[in-house]
Amino acid sequence: MPITKRYERKYKFTELESALAKQLVQLNPSSFKVAYPDRWVNNIYFDTPDLTALNENLKGVSHRKKFRVRWYGETVKDTKNPILEVKIKENQLGWKKSSKIEQFDLKNLVNLSANTNQLLAFQYALAPKLINRYKRSYYTTSDNKFRITIDREMEYFSLLNAQSFTRFSTKEEGVILELKYDEQWEEQSEFVRQHLTFRQTKSSKYVTGMLAFR
Repeated sequence: MPITKRYERKYKFTELESALAKQLVQLNPSSFKVAYPDRWVNNIYFDTPDLTALNENLKGVSHRKKFRVRWYGETVKDTKNPILEVKIKENQLGWKKSSKIEQFDLKNLVNLSANTNQLLAFQYALAPKLINRYKRSYYTTSDNKFRITIDREMEYFSLLNAQSFTRFSTKEEGVILELKYDEQWEEQSEFVRQHLTFRQTKSSKYVTGMLAFR
């Protein structure tokens, strides 16, 4: 299957309420509509012992990878249907590789680490570093060329000195709006973006969470 590269343009607000963000999307002349019901997104991020993924992001390395396990559900400890994702970033374009993994217990992350490393066959041993969750809204244009997500109520828990999850210890105020579209629609995206009257920002939830605990 050919790789589909896409742009992911992020806009982060520290004071804008999610209701206003939704209103701005719905008023966009590109006619965005609700694509899916709102849902909770849960992630565990993995990194090497010397935090390669974190440091490459902070340094702005043009070609880098991010490793995470994602599952959906209002209860974070109910890890049904988890997906292992490798997100690859090359300058402004990105793509990801996904594979299903077995359900796991947040009280015992050793088995999850072993399964993750076995699937990835990465040259360095990866270990879970951070758990986060947030509530996400989904929008798309009628032709499905452009998609927008709005994330809010973000929470983080550091696994740097923990072997299991207890409860979220840090919350992040604000909203992250993300415009996503395939590489081939870059020229057409100008019309969409000129009506998103916000300043594009660099925003990584993994980086935000890790820096909050360092």
